[in-house]
Amino acid sequence: MIQQENATGKAAELLAGVQKALGVTPNMTKAMANSPAVLKAYLEFSGALSGGKLPAPVRERIAILVAQENGCDYCLSAHSYIGTNLAGLDQAEVDLARKGGASDATARAALTLAAEVVRSRGGIDDADLKTARESGLSDGDIAEVIAHVALNVFTNYFNKAADVEIDWPVVRHNH
Repeated sequence: MIQQENATGKAAELLAGVQKALGVTPNMTKAMANSPAVLKAYLEFSGALSGGKLPAPVRERIAILVAQENGCDYCLSAHSYIGTNLAGLDQAEVDLARKGGASDATARAALTLAAEVVRSRGGIDDADLKTARESGLSDGDIAEVIAHVALNVFTNYFNKAADVEIDWPVVRHNH
């Protein structure tokens, strides 16, 4: 992991931005800083999607579901914390999201689609799209759900491959 105090060049600039924006520098970003291109890609992809139509509680539920599906304890821990402390979810909603459910109809529609996208590795079919649309998701919403799945698959795979130490209250996918 690249520590902020030892970072140079683009890595130092990006890590300083993370620290300023979040007030902390998560271990994932320190690991990504080994390649400033990877950290920049993550920050820009995540930043662009946060400006989309899907609200933070839905985005966090998708992240929780994808982390559960991919067995990524780092992301499951991070997004369970962010979901309950920043996005307004309660523990019951986090637990539902891990199983692909939600009490809110729009969130449930997004999670149903997200689960199918992650489980089929993107191989959704016309019936999945029809269900999503009938559940109230617009084509823009559908595009964002797919993008959030992709972003979270990236972070799940990165954290698992790099064996990033969890620096959030720990949540395990097998509990």
